[in-house]
Amino acid sequence: MSSNEDRITQAEQHFGVRFPEDYRHFLTTHGSMSQFVLPADDFLMINAITELIEVNKAGEFQERFPGSLVIGGDGSRELLTYDFRQDPPLLALLDISAPDWSSAIHQASSLASFLEEFPRSGWKWDEPES
Repeated sequence: MSSNEDRITQAEQHFGVRFPEDYRHFLTTHGSMSQFVLPADDFLMINAITELIEVNKAGEFQERFPGSLVIGGDGSRELLTYDFRQDPPLLALLDISAPDWSSAIHQASSLASFLEEFPRSGWKWDEPES
């Protein structure tokens, strides 16, 4: 097992979840992402596996958003977050100052579909899910 796979397993154990296969594949093949994505012209950042625990701890996200796992965002206030309250977990966008899940904006049903759609649609800014 590679050291990156070991880190993925350690992070899964820390959060008590199994990452979706497409996210595990992204982490082992790409590792992270931080770039403006054209033609959407939106910034997308996906954190490296080595940053996950600290990023999630710093914002006390599990306390405010039970079942959450922040994996990236727009490089500013908006956080790309797995919602592990559902199986399979969906990806949602949360503002860093949001008090709870009520302001979550659905982005995609999987990381693979999110990454495929993102260049065309960019961030979805629809009304929060109720």
